[in-house]
Amino acid sequence: MAGRPRTFVEHEVLDAAMQIFWRYGYEGASLAQLRAATGLSSASLYGAFGSKDGLFERAVEHYIEGPGRVTDVVGDETLGAMEALGRMLHGSLDMQSDASHPPGCMITLSATIGAEGPDESGARQVVAARRKADRLRIEICIRRGIETGELRSDPPAEVMTALVHTFLLGASTQLCDGVDPAPLHASADLLLSGLGALN
Repeated sequence: MAGRPRTFVEHEVLDAAMQIFWRYGYEGASLAQLRAATGLSSASLYGAFGSKDGLFERAVEHYIEGPGRVTDVVGDETLGAMEALGRMLHGSLDMQSDASHPPGCMITLSATIGAEGPDESGARQVVAARRKADRLRIEICIRRGIETGELRSDPPAEVMTALVHTFLLGASTQLCDGVDPAPLHASADLLLSGLGALN
């Protein structure tokens, strides 16, 4: 006998859950909030996603494929390193300050810390893996720019990578606090000018 068909549109449920996790964080998002946002019962949520941790992981994937894809441009090797970094920084600031969703970056804010336990630890691992991937792509871009002479060779690539990635993470908390994005964009330009090759 065939199983009962799902009575919800998955991407709509994931979008609703993403908004809750983005706004309240993994630990702060209650099952009641997730039920209300998605319109699903606890049984339906657990039946479809296995657990709160499973729903969070899928919501993070949904974020990465949606708003979070703005950082993917740093891996575009058809662009010069400076242009790729600039598009990533300014595009991320625009996305994080967009009033159509919670401010800041879900990857930065939603599960940085939390109580010890298998679910909370798993949630932190999901977003930590994405941050690690972002750092690696930034470093690859910077190393490419050094090799082509577009970026300065001192300080070392790993130091410049830390600077760029830390800017992204810090900007997220500032935008979450309601800081005007204009000076952050200006700061991004200043950071980029400091990375450029010295003439």
